Amino acid sequence: MANYQRTDRISEEVKKHLSDIIRELKDPRIPLMTSVVSVSVTKDLKYAKAYISVMGDEETKKEALKGLKSAAGFIRKEIGSRVLLRALPEFHFELDNSIEHGAHINELLQSVIKNTSSEETEEN
Repeated sequence: MANYQRTDRISEEVKKHLSDIIRELKDPRIPLMTSVVSVSVTKDLKYAKAYISVMGDEETKKEALKGLKSAAGFIRKEIGSRVLLRALPEFHFELDNSIEHGAHINELLQSVIKNTSSEETEEN
């Protein structure tokens, strides 16, 4: 149990620093609207899977992933200098569309609310 808490704390710490590092990258393929949704570090600290959200079309997302993958070595080195770990994880980046999905759901809800309130106004 204590080991899971440790990896959760490390994952959260890595996520925080990874977000800062991504903002500092000067790669034009990585848009400003790129955020780290979550990071999952393995128990042995050898691998870290980072779930990344990128606002934009599919081509923008693919290019952002390419940029992150090409910067993985630099990112690993930077994490090593910012987080004191016995082993530095190798990063794997995956797209996470949960933020866009949430925004779409919110748009749908707002549309339903607007339609419901306009129907109520017409009835009165």
